[in-house]
Amino acid sequence: MTPSALILAAPRHLAFDPLDATRPGEGEVAIRTLYSGVSAGTELSQYRATNPFMHRRFDEASRLFLAAEAPSWPYPVRNLGYEEVGEIVEIGAGVDDLFVGQRVFGAWGHRTHHLASADYARERKMPEGADPRIGVFSHIGAVALNGVHDAQIRLGDVVAVFGLGVAGQIVVQAAKASGARVIGVDPDPHRRAVALTHGAAQVLDSADGPAQAIKAATGGKGADVCIEVSGAAPALAEAIRAVAYSARVVVMGFIQGEAAGLRLGEEFHHNRVQLICSQISGVAPEASYRWSKLRLWQTAVRLQHEGVLSLIPLITHAAPFAAAPELFARLDAGEPGLLQAVLSFEDQP
Repeated sequence: MTPSALILAAPRHLAFDPLDATRPGEGEVAIRTLYSGVSAGTELSQYRATNPFMHRRFDEASRLFLAAEAPSWPYPVRNLGYEEVGEIVEIGAGVDDLFVGQRVFGAWGHRTHHLASADYARERKMPEGADPRIGVFSHIGAVALNGVHDAQIRLGDVVAVFGLGVAGQIVVQAAKASGARVIGVDPDPHRRAVALTHGAAQVLDSADGPAQAIKAATGGKGADVCIEVSGAAPALAEAIRAVAYSARVVVMGFIQGEAAGLRLGEEFHHNRVQLICSQISGVAPEASYRWSKLRLWQTAVRLQHEGVLSLIPLITHAAPFAAAPELFARLDAGEPGLLQAVLSFEDQP
């Protein structure tokens, strides 16, 4: 296949855009993509045209979404993909500490090739001997770790995780590794089974009144922390109900549009619930002297290589790059059993 990148030409209409065969310049390396993970959150919101960046302009100075003739992400949308791993195939002048064949992770989009600075590659080297597929979890793993940090989990806490998609599964594992007893909540029995296998002490069907079950499992007190990862307003409403008095609910999910069903005059108001947004554009200010997005990315890869996190089992579907449109359609349709979908570039020259 000709070097190309996946773009969104229109809602639910993907296309392949040719890439220029540019060789690395001084201080650069050329990377051939091996695998690229497909996000069922942000990317599907782009695919379905529900993302606010596609309808309004985000003003960086004021950090407000503003009505505008030209949205932040006009068509064709070219920033699809942020879970990549590849290998260096060519090195530019002045780079003597990297080598051809060295594998790196990063976020450069669903594309066959990428030019990066040597500094970028140095900071994202894969551990020697690691399965390259762990690299596709660098970003979504960082999102999950950021959420766990924002939860401020204490050893022995009961943590309820609402939404057991890919990010929620990683949160389950990371929360357990932080010393918590984890309760997973999701309507999908397959996802509940995966969470039970990989760290949850208990799983609940979101249709069966999980707040009451969580209260019953904690002597009537509620969870020490609830982490909402589904992006569904009803799940956030139930997380608020399930948390203990004056405890914390971390909102990781990308709730789009209006959040119908939040009854803020009930448990939220009367139980002094702390509502914390966790989003990968930044870390908690009190941790910013030590933690950064780069450190989160690096840690997500390292923890997998060390066996603290086991994320490769979350890969349930894979397809060659040329079949990306079909894979996105399956994600969009909510195919049962689908967790992490991965595009493979291994047959690319």
